Amino acid sequence: MLSVVTGASRGIGQQLAHELHRRGHTVCGTYRTHVPQDPAGVDWAPLDVRDPASHKALASALDDRPVSLLVCNAGVYLDGKESLADGYPPEMWADMFAVNVTGVFLTVQALMPQLQQAGTAKIAIISSQMASHTRAPGRSYVYRASKAAVLNLGRNLATDLRGLDIAVGIYHPGWVRTDMGGQTADISVEEAAAGLADRFDALSLDTTGCFETWHGQQHPY
Repeated sequence: MLSVVTGASRGIGQQLAHELHRRGHTVCGTYRTHVPQDPAGVDWAPLDVRDPASHKALASALDDRPVSLLVCNAGVYLDGKESLADGYPPEMWADMFAVNVTGVFLTVQALMPQLQQAGTAKIAIISSQMASHTRAPGRSYVYRASKAAVLNLGRNLATDLRGLDIAVGIYHPGWVRTDMGGQTADISVEEAAAGLADRFDALSLDTTGCFETWHGQQHPY
């Protein structure tokens, strides 16, 4: 079983690649600039999720290998310290949506042949509880908007791909101790990755379109 994890060079993505490998998956992890020094037996491939040519190269490298699980994890959070008075420049909006939303769509689109070859396949999209309309504490406008957009994208993909036997789940990974989450966050990358991998195992056509937390709770949209 081949699983592809985007944005796997560090943080949650890297630990997810390790966890899936530990569970018996053959894993291809993608990186944007530097190949990780990885002891877990993960295969590595370059991917800039903003670049259609990079997606084409990844699909070509995978050739006709069926992909049973695609984890769209690559993402950026650039606006945590922006001010409403003079921050959030247009190029920040463009950059974050290019990675967090368009990048997910391009990845799914590029790997559709490999997903279909698997017979029954799964797509896991890492979003955030910050996507939910029930959480509006202010600030981080671009990140919140991008994660809400990718939640909507995942829900609609679930509808269109059901007939192809491809299930789609959208997940909040928790507040995780990473470079993005900071060291005061609630859970470790090991806890997040193990919980998310359990969610991927449970994902099916019966639950496609779900928005869940890393520990299995339904999250309001």
